[in-house]
Amino acid sequence: MDLFLVYLICFGVGLLFTLASAFMSHDFGHDVTGHDTGGGTDGHAEAGFGSHDMPGFAALSPTTIASFVTAFGGFGMILSKIEATQSPWLSAPIAALGGFAIAACVLWLFRAVFRKTQGSSEGRVATLVGTSATVITPIAADGVGEIAYVQGGTRYTGPARSEAGAIIANGATVRITRIVGTQFYVSKQ
Repeated sequence: MDLFLVYLICFGVGLLFTLASAFMSHDFGHDVTGHDTGGGTDGHAEAGFGSHDMPGFAALSPTTIASFVTAFGGFGMILSKIEATQSPWLSAPIAALGGFAIAACVLWLFRAVFRKTQGSSEGRVATLVGTSATVITPIAADGVGEIAYVQGGTRYTGPARSEAGAIIANGATVRITRIVGTQFYVSKQ
């Protein structure tokens, strides 16, 4: 089999897969990466991802593999037509290096995009200690109420208890003193 035909098949299959993925992900509402952003991201304090467990873009995703196959085929077709690199012992390794380089660029690009788009205004819970909040549902003595706070320009709500176990009226301004699980502990300001 002619080496140019092998490169052409790689290029065609990679390109066809890329186009099919783009159209099918749009039509069927699935992302190309196959990653799930996790449940519970409803805007409350328990939601959000730390930088260590944020979903991202896998190095061996279908997109990077398709990028490699497409680039390998494209570089191979070009190199097989250049007289100095017509030998398969020379064109195949160079095409493979070119494919790896393109796949690495695609990986870097998608990771950068995911980092920006998944780095929402939703804040990290640990940074809320010391933040002012407003009681929106009264906090009963040794009971639970609800507070509203603003972080990163977005308003969030969450369950709250009084640090002293005292009653805190609706509309009172409080300071978040600690967070245990999804519960905020607050004190009057």
